[in-house]
Amino acid sequence: MHRHTRAFWSLVMCGATLAAGCRPTQPFYFMEDGDLSHYLDVATDIEYPDVDEPSLDEVTGALPPLTLKNTDQYEMWDLSLEEATRITLCNSQVMRQIGGAAIVGAQVSQNTPESISRTLVSSVSVTTTYDPALRETTVGSAFGSQFSGTGVEAALSEFDAQLDMSSVWQNNDRPQNLGGVAAAFQSPVFQQDQGVTQSQLSKTAADGTQFAFRNNTTYNANSNFIAQGAQPSIWETNFEAFFSRPLLQGGGAQYNRIAGPHSFDQYAANVTNAFDGVVLARINTDQTLADFEGGVRNLMRDVEQSYWALYFSYRDLEARKMGRDSALETWKKVSALYKEGAEGGSADREAQSRAQYFQFKAAVEQGLTDLYRSEARLRYVMGLSMSDGRLIRPGDEPTTAQVAFDWSSIHGESQVRRVEIRKQKWEIKKRELELIAARNHLLPRLDAFGTYRWLGAGDRLTGSGGAPGPFADGSNAFNTLTGGNFQEWEVGAQFSMPIGFRKQLSGVRHHQLLLARDRALLQDLELEISHQLGDSLRDVDLNYQLTQTNFNRRVAAEREVEAVQAVFDAGRITLDLLLDAQRRRAEAESAYYRALTDYNLSVLEVHYRKGSLLDYNGVYLAEGPWPGKAYFDAMRRARSRDASMYLDYGFTRPNVFSRGPHAQQGTDRGTAVGGGEVYYQESPTPAGPVYEGEPMTLPHPAMGAQTDVRAGAGADQVLQVNYAAGDSPRVLPQVQQAGGSTVFSGSYERQADYSTAPAAANAAVR
Repeated sequence: MHRHTRAFWSLVMCGATLAAGCRPTQPFYFMEDGDLSHYLDVATDIEYPDVDEPSLDEVTGALPPLTLKNTDQYEMWDLSLEEATRITLCNSQVMRQIGGAAIVGAQVSQNTPESISRTLVSSVSVTTTYDPALRETTVGSAFGSQFSGTGVEAALSEFDAQLDMSSVWQNNDRPQNLGGVAAAFQSPVFQQDQGVTQSQLSKTAADGTQFAFRNNTTYNANSNFIAQGAQPSIWETNFEAFFSRPLLQGGGAQYNRIAGPHSFDQYAANVTNAFDGVVLARINTDQTLADFEGGVRNLMRDVEQSYWALYFSYRDLEARKMGRDSALETWKKVSALYKEGAEGGSADREAQSRAQYFQFKAAVEQGLTDLYRSEARLRYVMGLSMSDGRLIRPGDEPTTAQVAFDWSSIHGESQVRRVEIRKQKWEIKKRELELIAARNHLLPRLDAFGTYRWLGAGDRLTGSGGAPGPFADGSNAFNTLTGGNFQEWEVGAQFSMPIGFRKQLSGVRHHQLLLARDRALLQDLELEISHQLGDSLRDVDLNYQLTQTNFNRRVAAEREVEAVQAVFDAGRITLDLLLDAQRRRAEAESAYYRALTDYNLSVLEVHYRKGSLLDYNGVYLAEGPWPGKAYFDAMRRARSRDASMYLDYGFTRPNVFSRGPHAQQGTDRGTAVGGGEVYYQESPTPAGPVYEGEPMTLPHPAMGAQTDVRAGAGADQVLQVNYAAGDSPRVLPQVQQAGGSTVFSGSYERQADYSTAPAAANAAVR
């Protein structure tokens, strides 16, 4: 009967299991009330952080943006490129980045509108002026940080002296299982007061040797001492001088400065970045400086691109206005003829001229909005407010002089000055040093160590007088120690070696592959930069030729409108031919200035690709001022280092890994055809010969630099040019004769517009 009952309940349990199915169930709680609102409300609410940071004045004081309906309240701000660069650098703790810009490479996009699509600031990806200092002060690889590895100061701290102290006191009261003879010499209840105090000053040297000086002091008072007739309490103290030096693996200044003094333990524990010494920390800092320089370079590129894009927007708007005004004038004439019923005033002509006018009017409205967008883009790059009651207008004119770069010069310069190449070479140097450290682990571990100890014991720890013996009444431990009667020493060696070095060989192979990969990346990077430079140089020649062609197209379109207008006024052609000529003139005007802007941007692109853009803009990087206390500490350390004793670490001394400061001043800026260097220029050079008393224009030097433009072949005189009154004082350019000696001097005015065709900067002088 009992068996049947168990079988019945077994069937019931199996049936319940099958009915429930294999699914997880919530546990049962006796005190549960089923109300989880107090938890859900807190866990799912979107909250705002309690942060009260002041905003920039450029944000809080921003005025409504300029639009087609808001164009009344503003004043013109004539801004030079040099001033725009200066303002940008002053306002750029964060290197602003513009994504989806309307300027791609060296070309101004022909698509309208020129909208601004920016990448929002991220604390990890954006470059700031704090990055080099953050790298220097990095302690470890924090989660979410863009800085991996430790900084230089943190790596140097591994060699700092370390003071450790501890003190432990305890009381014991324990019964003892004693009998027979032992009960006569020991107390049945063991009672003890015990104290242990330890202090140590340790230091790791640059070659991995560890030094330590310790003091160990103990106090012991127990019932067994009383039962045995000895002193009721004793003090023991000792001083130890200790050293441990790695002779093979982990030894030498080179390894420890590359990997750090504790890298062997980290390597054994499979830590990812086991090598993190002073030299690698310094290389990380150099790479951060390269990233910072690249951020400043990109910012300067965005400034100049935005500046010339705004210049083009003004010129393009003027071209559209010119087309609108000519279409309006034509419409008025045709409309008047139509109203009078005169010849040439038919309804179709009036409608056609009116449609042309509104087409140009829409183009002007679009161009004005594009100008506001371009101005806002430049404002953003410069760190200014969206609108402050002023409308920026470029005060500099783009250069029209033909700039020629020597390929062999700029190609070699690009392979040296590009930030990306320098950073990758630092990465290769890091891999080479890591490989040296990894090969060190192929050596057996052999450490020599030694200890020398002075001991003392007594009834008391310190005091004066007392018995001379260590355990006599009134004796003290320090008197016994200073007496020098009890001294100990030990010297030894410890050896360990894995059979086969499988893990160490794998680590060496891993770092060899990392080095080979980074070398391949460097070669491919050099190839890519070479192609980029070639493309930018090709664009320089193309855009200069397009500038000349479009200038001729502009002149031809102007003459066409004049001729067609005269024929139309005579009634010999239809209206559509005049309207087409006016439209082509506006398009030619815009195309010329687009080509001229593209030409200047292509020169900018060459400097960007060869790594001399900062030098081209007169921007140089330097460490900012430190607090006065920092200079005081630096001087003290320099004096201490100068007065210290030099220690030769022999063959383990680290090799040179840096070539010193990187030159920020470049070589090839580009030369005008026939002569000297070309900087920023304000107006074109006349195409034909220059005669006495005629107005002429020469390249305009910027930033106090001298511009030498040599005369072309056949010139037999030298022209000394003095700028007209009202010009800011600058170094006067000279047109120098190629081989003659006759000098002709006179005063010439500077043309401010583009009334002459652009040509090379070698003006022949008669």
